[in-house]
Amino acid sequence: QVQLVESGGGLVQAGGSLRLSCAASGRTLSSYAMGWFRQAPGKEREFVATIKRSGIGTYYAESMKGRFTISRDSAKNTVYLQMNSLKPEDTAVYYCGASNYAGLGYAVNAANYGYWGQGTQVTVSS
Repeated sequence: QVQLVESGGGLVQAGGSLRLSCAASGRTLSSYAMGWFRQAPGKEREFVATIKRSGIGTYYAESMKGRFTISRDSAKNTVYLQMNSLKPEDTAVYYCGASNYAGLGYAVNAANYGYWGQGTQVTVSS
């Protein structure tokens, strides 16, 4: 069983950048497909980005393409989300998740993730 801890959130002005980290313990991240999701108040958890178990293949939600980058450092057993050109609508709690499922169709659905971190708040001011 893997435990996940997110960090790196905060308050940033529109156009700014943040890098979120998701540190794992208990098992190596190469055992899982990893994903970042976000949830704004009153809204459902929304897919942001995913990276395959291999650490090579990535996929992004349309509105994040070109602005966000997901990556993994196997030596640190950590997944990152680099967020650039942030917008006020990016404001949310960001969660990382680990999934035992393979395949893009599974990776974009939060229901297929068995492990979650506690979340980190990202607030983008206009």
